[in-house]
Amino acid sequence: MEEIKLLLETQPLFTLFLTIALGYLVGEINIKGFALGSGAVLFVGLAVGGFAAKAAPPGVLGTMGLLLFLYGVGIQYGAQFFKGLTSKEGIKANAAATLGVLGAGCVSVALVPFAGLAADESLGIFAGAGTSTATLQAILAAVTSNGAAVGYSVAYPFGVAIPILGIYILKAWLKPKIDLPAGQVVETAEIALLNSAFYGVGFPELIPRLPAGVMIAAIRREHHNCLPSDDFVLAPGDVLLATSTDKSALQNTVALLGELQPGRITSHREDFDYIRVFASKPSVVGCAIGDLALPAGIECSIIQVRRGDSDLHPSPDLILEVGDRVGLLVPRDKIKNIRAFFGDSIKGTADLSYISIGIGAALGLLVGLIPLAIPGVGKLTLGLAALLLVALYLGKIRRSGPFVWTMPLSANLVLRNFGLTIFLAQVGLASGPKFFATVSTTGASFLLYGALIATALVLITAFFCLVVFRLPFDTAIGVISGATGNPAILAFASRTAGTDRPDVGYAMIFPSMTIFKIVFAQIAVILLGG
Repeated sequence: MEEIKLLLETQPLFTLFLTIALGYLVGEINIKGFALGSGAVLFVGLAVGGFAAKAAPPGVLGTMGLLLFLYGVGIQYGAQFFKGLTSKEGIKANAAATLGVLGAGCVSVALVPFAGLAADESLGIFAGAGTSTATLQAILAAVTSNGAAVGYSVAYPFGVAIPILGIYILKAWLKPKIDLPAGQVVETAEIALLNSAFYGVGFPELIPRLPAGVMIAAIRREHHNCLPSDDFVLAPGDVLLATSTDKSALQNTVALLGELQPGRITSHREDFDYIRVFASKPSVVGCAIGDLALPAGIECSIIQVRRGDSDLHPSPDLILEVGDRVGLLVPRDKIKNIRAFFGDSIKGTADLSYISIGIGAALGLLVGLIPLAIPGVGKLTLGLAALLLVALYLGKIRRSGPFVWTMPLSANLVLRNFGLTIFLAQVGLASGPKFFATVSTTGASFLLYGALIATALVLITAFFCLVVFRLPFDTAIGVISGATGNPAILAFASRTAGTDRPDVGYAMIFPSMTIFKIVFAQIAVILLGG
C-alpha cells in the first residue's frame, strides 16, 4: 500500500486522470435510476486524497477547469440570460434562489448560539454547503482563524450530494411532465396561387399577410424558378415554395393562398439547386443573415439553418455561428462561389478562436479583481463570478469587429465538460485530507450541520420555485443548481431534464447568488463579532 501511496503522491497528473477515470466509472453505477454522473469524480477525489494526502495537483489547475466551464456556459447562454433576467420567469428564479440562500444562511447563523459553534466555523459550513469558494475567501479575509476552512471542507461534499439527491427525489416524487425539445425541422410546401385576393400583390406586402414564421423561398413562373425580390408582383399561375419550422403555420398558408402542388419547383433544378454548406469563414460567422454581403452578381435564398439537432428559422436577424449548416437555393454555376463565401469547412465544427477565448477570459478575470465597496461591509471582489458575467455579455453580443466570441456547440460542450471534470478531481484530491481529519476530530456533528444547511438551501429554493412561483420543473432544477452552485449539480440536472433549460436557469442566477453569498457572509461576520 505504501508503494501505491508513494506513486500517487509523486505523480499528481497520473493521480488526477486516474481519479477522473474511476469517478466516471462510479458515476455510471445506476441504482433504480439514480446515478451520480460526473459528480462522482468529486467523491472519488475525496477518497483518493484522504488516502494519499500529498497527491493533489496545484490549485490553479482546478481554477482553470472551473474557468473553462463557466466561460463555456456564459458564451452559449448569454442571449437567453439577458432575456430571462428582465422576464417574469427570470425575476422569479432570482427571488426563489435569494430566499433559499437567505434561509440557509439564517440556519448557519442560528447554529452559533444553539449548537455552540464558533462564528467562523458556522459560516465556513455555510460556504461549503453552498459550494462557494469565493464566500470562503471572503470569510477568511474577515477573520484570523482557520475555522471557516475546516467547516467548508466538511460541508462541501454535502453541498454537492444533497442537491443531486434532492433533484432525484423531486423528480421521482412529482413525476413532472417535461416537454423534450424535438429537433426542429424545416418543412416545405409548394403552393399554387389560387386566391385572387393576392393577385397583383407585391412581395413586400405578401410577407406580413402570411402566418408568423413562414417564408417564401422561391417562386415558379412560366416554367422557370426564380427568387422573390422587392419588385416581384404575384400573378395567377405562380407556384410559391413556402418554408417554416411550424407545420401548422405552413398548413394555414396553404389554405390561405391556394392548394398544394408538390414537385412543381423541387423537381426542376435547372435554374436553382439546393445545397447545404458549413458556416466556417470568419467573415460570415457572427453576422446576421440580413447583413451578409454576398458576392456581386450572385442570387441565392437561405431557406434553412441547422444548428446542433434543430433547424432554425432563417430570419434576417439570425446570427450565424461556427459550424451552422446553411441550406440555400443557388444557381448551379454559382455553387462553387457560395461554398467559398461561407467557407464550407467541416473542421469549423471544432475550431475556435483561442485569441477570443484568451481575451474574453483575461477580461473576466480582470473584472473579478476589481474591489466593490459595500456600505457597512467593506470591499469584496467577485472572482470567477465576474468571469461568468463577462462571458454572458460576450455570448449576447456574439461578435466585436474581428473578434468572434461564440464557439461551435460541439467544441463548447467538450471544453466545458473537460473543465468541469478537472475542477471536480482537483478539488476532491485537495479537500480529502482535511475532510477526513476534521471528521475524525469533530465526529458526526459537523457532518450533520453541513447536511442541515444544504438541505435547507435545496428545500427552500425548491419550494419557492415549484409551489410559490410555479416555474417549469426543468427551469426549477437549474435554479436549484445555481443556488447551490457546484457545476456537478448542473450536469446532473441537465441529464435529468433532457433540455437546456437547467443551463439557462443556472446562468440566470449563479452570478447574483455568488455575490449574495459573499455579502451575507461578510455581514454575518460583523453581526456575530468575527
